[in-house]
Amino acid sequence: MTTKSKLSHLQQLEAESIYILREVAAQFERPALLFSGGKDSITLVHLALKAFRPGKFPFPLVHIDTGHNFQEALDFRDELAAKIGEKLIVRYVQDSIDQGKAVEEKGKFPSRNGIQTVTLLDTIAEFKFDACIGGARRDEEKARAKERVFSVRDEFGSWDPKLQRPELWNIYNGKIHVGENVRVFPISNWTELDVWEYIRAENIALPSLYFSHKREIVWRDDLVFPVSKFITLDNTDKVEEKTVRFRTVGDMTCTAAVESEANHIDDIIREIQISRTTERGSRLDDKRSEAAMEDRKRGGYF
Repeated sequence: MTTKSKLSHLQQLEAESIYILREVAAQFERPALLFSGGKDSITLVHLALKAFRPGKFPFPLVHIDTGHNFQEALDFRDELAAKIGEKLIVRYVQDSIDQGKAVEEKGKFPSRNGIQTVTLLDTIAEFKFDACIGGARRDEEKARAKERVFSVRDEFGSWDPKLQRPELWNIYNGKIHVGENVRVFPISNWTELDVWEYIRAENIALPSLYFSHKREIVWRDDLVFPVSKFITLDNTDKVEEKTVRFRTVGDMTCTAAVESEANHIDDIIREIQISRTTERGSRLDDKRSEAAMEDRKRGGYF
């Protein structure tokens, strides 16, 4: 009598994500994988390698570069794309600003997070992408928790949480009308801790940003922000050098660091296990209103 093998929690999550990626390849004509060089999109690339190797990916990697990104993430993005030999498409928010399609924020910490939607929608139209795969997870933020795995957007890129499709028994409906788009989230059911434990189990390389390092910082609203050319310092700001790391990586103007000595993945996992703050608790763009993320998503944000 044979004993049935039981998949571990991480193996179940991996199998589900690979299944979703293969469903995208089967159901859509022109999908794309949104890849920023952050840990979640790096995990997606690793899952895609497992799903499709030894063949090529059935989609390109696409990055909407705001111009305010961490250089470490950009360097890692380019190196990984070159290493795996997959096509990388980069489009720039600065081009949308120069063309008069987007208006840049003013102020001390000007964020381009919202206006990158313009560049994203233009990129979808340029390449006629019918599905965009991303690394968003339901545990990140309450608006994310409303998402389906296949999140349908209308011809204007807008998301309506009341018009999402049921996904019973892991059956995903990718049928859309001309002009509509589906955003696909293969790691929806993962948590931040799951991602880190998977990265450890699979020995996945990450940008140095995620590990402790010394960096010049400035305080804002009790959060630690990296000093960069994108923020405007005044004589009330005190620049300090701190040992920090980043739990999430977005624009340098809106992504805060956490003070940390964690320079090994085991230390990071222990930090997350005892942390009382969410991963996106260090993102200024999420704190602008109670419904900041949902408002951006209704306008076409990922």
